[in-house]
Amino acid sequence: MTNQVTVLGSLNVDTTLRIARMPQPGETLSTENKSSAAGGKGANQAVAAARAGAQTRFIGKVGNDEAGRFMVESLKNDGIDTSAIVTDKTVGTGSAFILLDEEGQNSILVYGGSNQQIKPAEVTAVEAEIAKADFLITQFETPQAATLAAFTLAKQHGVTTILNPAPAAKIDPAILKVTDLVVPNETESAVLTGIEVTDVASMDANAVKFREMGVKNLIITVGSKGAYYNTEKYGSGFVPAFKVKAVDTTAAGDTFIGALSSQLTPDLSNVETALVFAQRASSLTVQGLGAMPSIPTFDQVQAAAKK
Repeated sequence: MTNQVTVLGSLNVDTTLRIARMPQPGETLSTENKSSAAGGKGANQAVAAARAGAQTRFIGKVGNDEAGRFMVESLKNDGIDTSAIVTDKTVGTGSAFILLDEEGQNSILVYGGSNQQIKPAEVTAVEAEIAKADFLITQFETPQAATLAAFTLAKQHGVTTILNPAPAAKIDPAILKVTDLVVPNETESAVLTGIEVTDVASMDANAVKFREMGVKNLIITVGSKGAYYNTEKYGSGFVPAFKVKAVDTTAAGDTFIGALSSQLTPDLSNVETALVFAQRASSLTVQGLGAMPSIPTFDQVQAAAKK
């Protein structure tokens, strides 16, 4: 059965600058290459879900500019329903500037633009789209007020909510109470709980803290090591990452979340199997350059599993 996934999130045009190494404070470096592509955490997650087989819809906002039209067309090219994307007449489309070094590590600067103009009323206006979903995903590149409105509606319609708290920020406690699954990386989890992630015991402690804050299910991604999960009904564990040579880690986490949502059952009963699929998809993403261009399809993930 095909999962129905709706993403409330950011739409950014990514400009990637390839450099030998990260600059020191006050230092000027020359770039080896410059490229632009569709991106944004929300867009990347939606594309990952769609390419992995989910029927995907997007709720977001772009500027009345060429970048905005480019972003909408980019989503349509992957079969994503863009009817709930609104055009802002006064603020431009979001953008991101990515510094990528020779080791495949990156530093990212984001201009929110129209992403930060999404209003709760614009979310409630597409309640019918939210109600159709099995999963509703969002991140923190759009306003938390919009997230709360979306998640509140989702819970009213029995939709499973997934929060990717990135970039890490102080969370409105009301959002956590309508979040079914929170998916931070180890740094974000530590920022939100105050408990540093160093081993399984500290991850267990993070899970306890999130439950105290209202979220019963947790997945912590730990980069090249793998992903920890702790669920209310189906226990906890750690799924190792696949060992590959990383070329560009941009969108690895977004691919993970989108791919996960395409395979996960709404009750999370197949969480470990879905995590293996998501890890494999993410491992393919880091072997390519650019965010959206490197996100794999379902068939590519399946082919990699057979090798």
